Formats: sequence, C-alpha cells, structure tokens
Amino acid sequence: MHNRNLRGAIGAALAAVAGGALAQPALPTVTVTGNPLGTGDVIAPVNQLSGPELLLRSQSTLGETLANTPGVSSTYFGPNASRPVVRGLDGDRIRVLNNGGASTDASSVSYDHAVATDPIAVERIEVLRGPAALLYGGNAIGGAVNVIDNRIPREAIQGVSGKADLGWASANHERSAAALVEGGTSKFALHADAFDRSGGDVRVPVDLPCTRRGVTTVVRRMCNSAAHASGAAAGGSLLFDKGYLGLSARTYRNDYGTVAQDEVTIGMRSNRYALEGELRGLGGWLQSAKLQAGHTDYRHTEFEAGVPGTVFRNNGSDLRVELKHAKLGALGGVVGLQAEGNRFSADGAEAFAPYSRTRQRAMYVYEELGTGWGKVSLGGRYEQVDVDSLGHPALARFAPEQRRFTPASIAAGALWRFAPQWEFTANLAHSERAPKDYELYANGPHVATGAWEIGNASAGIEKSLNVDAGVQWKSGHDTVRFNAFQTRFSNYIALLGTGNTLLTDDGEPLPEFAYTPVRARFRGVELSGNKRLLEAGTVLDLQLRADAVRATNLTTGEPLPRIAPLRVGATLVASRGPWGARIGFDTHARQDRVPPGDRPTAGYTLWNAALTYRMNAGPASLLWYARVDNAGDRLAYSATSILTQTAPGRAPLPGRNLKLGLQAGF
Repeated sequence: MHNRNLRGAIGAALAAVAGGALAQPALPTVTVTGNPLGTGDVIAPVNQLSGPELLLRSQSTLGETLANTPGVSSTYFGPNASRPVVRGLDGDRIRVLNNGGASTDASSVSYDHAVATDPIAVERIEVLRGPAALLYGGNAIGGAVNVIDNRIPREAIQGVSGKADLGWASANHERSAAALVEGGTSKFALHADAFDRSGGDVRVPVDLPCTRRGVTTVVRRMCNSAAHASGAAAGGSLLFDKGYLGLSARTYRNDYGTVAQDEVTIGMRSNRYALEGELRGLGGWLQSAKLQAGHTDYRHTEFEAGVPGTVFRNNGSDLRVELKHAKLGALGGVVGLQAEGNRFSADGAEAFAPYSRTRQRAMYVYEELGTGWGKVSLGGRYEQVDVDSLGHPALARFAPEQRRFTPASIAAGALWRFAPQWEFTANLAHSERAPKDYELYANGPHVATGAWEIGNASAGIEKSLNVDAGVQWKSGHDTVRFNAFQTRFSNYIALLGTGNTLLTDDGEPLPEFAYTPVRARFRGVELSGNKRLLEAGTVLDLQLRADAVRATNLTTGEPLPRIAPLRVGATLVASRGPWGARIGFDTHARQDRVPPGDRPTAGYTLWNAALTYRMNAGPASLLWYARVDNAGDRLAYSATSILTQTAPGRAPLPGRNLKLGLQAGF
C-alpha cells in the first residue's frame, strides 16, 4: 500500500472513531504462551504486557519494548533494529511468534535486520523465559516471545468497536498514528487496522560525526537513525456453535537507517497471510482441534547512498495442528503436529550465506496432571529438520550441501501450592536445536559483526539441559516472585575469532570468525515484586525488579560476549481518580566480565516518568499520556549491543525523550 493511501486509510478510520459510533474492543488478557491447555496457572515463568502497561513501555522495536522486563534485554542495533535477548540467549535461540505461529523475517540472521513487527500494532506480548522448544521447536531453546493481535477474531463481536492511537516524540520528532476497527454479529466478525510511524535521526547526549555525500558534520544526533514504518491488516472469521474459521492478510513496510554506516539504509517489505480455526466441545476422546497455517513473503534491500546493494529474501510457510484430548481423571493434554519450510537467499556484496532451504516436521505431546497441592506437567517433542545449501548463482565459494537433523526435547515441571499465599515452581528440560543455515554454510563478509564469518558444515545438534526453580508469594496487591536458572550446553555453537584476517573484494581486511561448538553455561536470577504503599483515595504502589546473568565458555573458561550486567529497577505508580503517574529508574552495573579483546561497558542509571489522564467524551474513552524516557539525559551504551564492540561510541542509547499521546477507545 502506498504511504499516501495508507495515511488516508488511517485518517478515515480515525474520523470514524471520532464520530462516536465505536465501542472499546476487548481482548482477554489470558496468558497462553507456554501452556496449550489455556489454564490460568503457568508452571514456566511468563511475563505479559498489554493495555496501559504496554502503551507506556512501547518503543519502536520489539527488543527495546521488552528490554526492562526481568530476564530480558535486547540486541540494540540503534533505535530501528532490536531483538529480545532472554536470559543471555539471542538470535535463533529465541523464537519470535505471531499468535503462536511462525514469524518469518531475517532478524535472526543479522543484528541490523529489524523484526517485521511494530509494537504500535500489537494488542499483547507474552514472554516465556526458559526453554520453549517443547512447543515451538529448537529455535525456542532459550525462550519465546509471542506477539498477539486479534486480526483473526476468535469470539463473537457484537456491533462495532475500535481504538485509535496518536503520538509525538521529541528525541526524533516522531509522529505515529494507528487505528483499529472491529465489528460483527454472532455469525461473523471482521477486523481492520493500520498504522504509520515516522521519525528523524535520534537525539543523543554526545556530539557525533555524520558523513553524507562527502560532507561531515558533528551534531548531537545518532547518524542515520531515521525511519519510516507503516502497515495495514484485515481479517475475518466465520463463527459457529463449536468454534470459528478465519483468514487474515497483513502488509508491513519499514525503511530505516542501519546506524553502523552513515549512508546505508534498509527497505523492508513483508506480507503475511494466515488461516486459523478451532473446533471445541467435540465430545468423546477428542475435546477440541485447532489449526493454524500461514505464509510470509519477506524481502529487504540494503541501499548505500541510495544505490541498491544486497537483497535478502526469506519466504516461509508454516502449519500447526493441535488436538486436545478429553481428561482422563485429572490428566489433560494435547498432541501437536507442526511443519515449517522456508527459502532464504542473499544477493550482493554482503551475501555471507548461500541460498538455502530449511524444512521442519515435528510432533509433540504435552500432558498436565492436576493434584490437590498443585499440578505436574510432562511433554516431549521429536523433529526432523533438513537444512540444505543450494549454492549461489554468482558466488563459487558456496557449494550445494545437505544436512538432516533429528532433534528431540523433553520437559517436566511442577507447581506446588505449599501455603495459602505461596507457590513453588520447578522446571527441568533437555532441549535440542538443529543448526541454522548460516551456522553451517556461512562464508563471507558480515558488516553487522564486523567480521568474515565461516560456517561449520559438520556441526551437530546443539543440546542443552535447563533447570529453573521459582517461588511466588501473593497477598492482595502485594507480590514477590523469584526465579533462579541454569542452562548448560554440551555444544553451544559460538561465533569465535580464529586470529586470521581475510580481505573483502574491495581489499578491506576483516578478522575471521568461525562458528565453533563449545561447552557453555548460563546461570542467573530474576526478581520482581509489587508493594501497595497507600490505598486511601490515592493508590500508591512500589514495583521492584532485578536480574543477573553470568555466561561462561566452559571450553576456555572465558566469559561469553554481550551479556547484560546486574540490573536493578524500581517504579512508584500512583493513581487518584482519572489521574495516573509513575516515576522510576533502571540501574545497569558496569559490565567488565567480557572475553579477551572486548571492551567493558560503563554502568549507568536511566530515569523515566509518565503522567496519564482518563476522561469520557460521549461514548468514547480517552487516555491522554505524557512519558519521559532517560529524563536525566544520561550518556549510556548497551552491553548487549554488538555495536558497542564493533563501532565504539557510535550508537549510544537515545537521550532524553518526551512522548505525548492520546489513545481513544469506543
């Protein structure tokens, strides 16, 4: 969709909203990631963001939106490209999902590739910390991030409802708009949404050079950090007594600067089509059956000073069938079948991996037994994964090769309510992941890592053993949750320097890095809690959070790179009548536990604040908000960003940013 037409569609939707004919859409805030049975208590540690909490934490990327969640940091490649890092694991060890189905893009291939999702168009985000390989495959060996929308309605929508968001931010003069409209009867439901977000170079608390068209200037802006993203989607469902069947189509566009180079930009295009249906209350041994299928066409072009360069394509399809059996006493469970396939290609100067084809077929079982003191779970998954190099039509260094892997994973968990206000959870999982195409077959220059990457075609299945234990106390509004975890890899596939140097076609020397299996261990703790301080006219809560991860290459005894340091944060949240306010901070300790040759990262504290006001305007509910990020305008660099190592000083975190916005629901 052209930008002019998209802005027109958003304007029309906003006009419809302003007309007062809509009612606030409701999406149940039920945690579904990590438990296919849909029960309220989840044994694995899960965080959820929705409603005002998501609105006040939303950033332009998925990674930065989640970055202050306990156990979650981000890859931060500037303000436009950032994937979640969960318990120190990133890339293809963290599965990004869309409504529980595959989310196909190229974000795990390179740090400068953005996730093809904008948080402004999301209803809810769920983060499963710890292995999710049982349900979602080996690429979720470290966790899963599920981005949830209502583009395929699953329940009846009576009448017409809608929501609209308008926003402006000072750090990059961002302007954003989004609108959603839903309607239906007891027999059908329809959904449409659209968004547009644009901004210039981001202001930072330090002078930085920027060279464009041969002219160098020095400004307090992060060079080449401007972006323009837009998208639209439509979907609908036929509803019947025992379920639904629906279709949706989504288009997403993102044109952004990569910040690693002053004049390199990326033009991303992604189209996704999805089918989903469910039959419930079938009787007999089969209680329900759920089907999900999707196809994604993804492409992005990297431009240098406006001239097209490397083109990345990733086209994928996925199918998931889940059957829930009738309870056998207190035992309930599901059997699932999953199939995925994708074709990847890269053409141009930065084609560091060959054309490839990956096919996955899997079966999994998840069972849960209720007891008088809690519940226990047990499950297993078996996969067959084919990863084929198809060579390259223009690069002779890539040859056709084929590998087949058969990963198998098993997991067990328990939840024990050992006192009225206390719960104890424990999880044990053996998870296996097949290597990705680039881990096997890479051979070329990769600007994002500043290295010539070499794959390991003989690499085996990556295996890990994960142990997680947690305790939770809850009394009214007061809560405390503590988790401790350890993950040990017998053959963690790490990208390590070889000490060699190779020359690009332009004669530029690059250090050689190779994908090498090593023994590795990740261990850490996570803490979160809420204390109600006041409840007399004015409600006042204190939210606390902290986490720490320690990752070690057990083969060499050295630290693993890009691990978040100790982090501690607190937020005071107040409300009185229609007013709401919050102020808080997040402190990151100095990270000097780095491998030889890496730079330590200085510690820092970032303050933030927000003010909200709710009001009714006829049938409309309005939420006005003002938010300040990095209120002290502190200069800070992310320890989990590769740019902190490969381009030191070039990509600090954004400076002080004031965001003003309005969310309207009808």
